[in-house]
Amino acid sequence: MARWPLQTKARAGTVKLVDDYRTAASLDLGQLYRARPKQIKAPSIWIDSIVENTDAFTVEESQRLVRVTLRNVWRKYDTGDAVDQRDRYVDGFYGHVTDNYHAFGPNTLVSWIGVTDDPDWTPDWIPGDTESYFLTEITLEGTAST
Repeated sequence: MARWPLQTKARAGTVKLVDDYRTAASLDLGQLYRARPKQIKAPSIWIDSIVENTDAFTVEESQRLVRVTLRNVWRKYDTGDAVDQRDRYVDGFYGHVTDNYHAFGPNTLVSWIGVTDDPDWTPDWIPGDTESYFLTEITLEGTAST
């Protein structure tokens, strides 16, 4: 059994952060997935990856750092409406993450690391899907010490 299930908590905490924010802000962000979806339907949000680094100080003490990458597909093109929706979401979600810095658990700190747009993104894991989409990637970072 894991000492502290940080990756489990990070995935669940990220989904809760997005779901709570979209409900509070009354935003239509489409589907929310815990992992990559089988097909892309804009708008939608999913956790694309989780990466972890760990520093072990002793057998019983360590610090874990986990980065969660969210992908947000807005529309097929970066139209004015799509970028307006993206800007409202990013600005508001940033504040929501900042206000909920223990979202991955009581012994954790969650930070907003970065945001990047890709106006011509194509999913590489869906055979035959050659559509390009306007996508925003958000990276959150969580730390926990034992």
